[in-house]
This record gives sequence, C-alpha cells and structure tokens, in this order.
Amino acid sequence: EEQLVESGGGLVQAGGSLRLSCAAFGFIFDDYAIGWFRQAPGNEREGVSCISNNDGNTYYVDSVKGRFTISSDNAKNTVYLQMNSLKSEDTADYYCAAGPHYYCSDYGWEEYGMDYWGEGTLVTVSS
Repeated sequence: EEQLVESGGGLVQAGGSLRLSCAAFGFIFDDYAIGWFRQAPGNEREGVSCISNNDGNTYYVDSVKGRFTISSDNAKNTVYLQMNSLKSEDTADYYCAAGPHYYCSDYGWEEYGMDYWGEGTLVTVSS
C-alpha cells in the first residue's frame, strides 16, 4: 500500500528549530518529487518546499528561503524538512505529498496532480 508517514511536528518558541520527516512506502521513490504544503487557519494551502528524487531539484517558497532546508535520503525513502529560525507565521498544519518528479520545479510546488498525501502534522510556533 502506498503511503506517506510524517513525523516531527510540535510546539516550539520563535527562533527555534524543528525537523519534519516524511517516509514513503509502496512506490518507487526515485520516480517522485516529495515536498511539503502547509495550511494555517483561514488561509489557503501553499507549497512550502519540494525535492525531486530523480534529479535533486529543489524549490522553496520565498517566505522560507534561507531558513528551511529540504533533503532526501534515498536509502531510507525519507525526505526531511529542517526548519530553523521559526516564526509565528510558520504555524500551520504541514502536509507531505508526492507527485511526479518533474512537478518540483523552479516555478513552484502546486498541489494539483499529487498522487499521495500524508495525514499532516501540526507545527506551532509561539512568540
């Protein structure tokens, strides 16, 4: 069964760090891009970051550039999102998703066409 299993959310003070993990099961890891979307109350879901497991291409939304780093461990079929210098505006439900590897581009990470979704993990940044 194809699935994505997330971990690593929680409560952290502003300026702190968290690392999210997304483990993939049941599909060919290298054929996909995996990344994160987030949704805060009252806001639309936005693509935060992604990585293509085919060519290593990455994308970051402008608001997290320089603070978040995405990486992939192909041996463990797991993608990580290291989040540093967290701000209150980073508070949201974070969802891991997998789509065709070419979906992760310099132009963005869009939710249409995603094949698999995780259940989400809550990140709360207190100010």
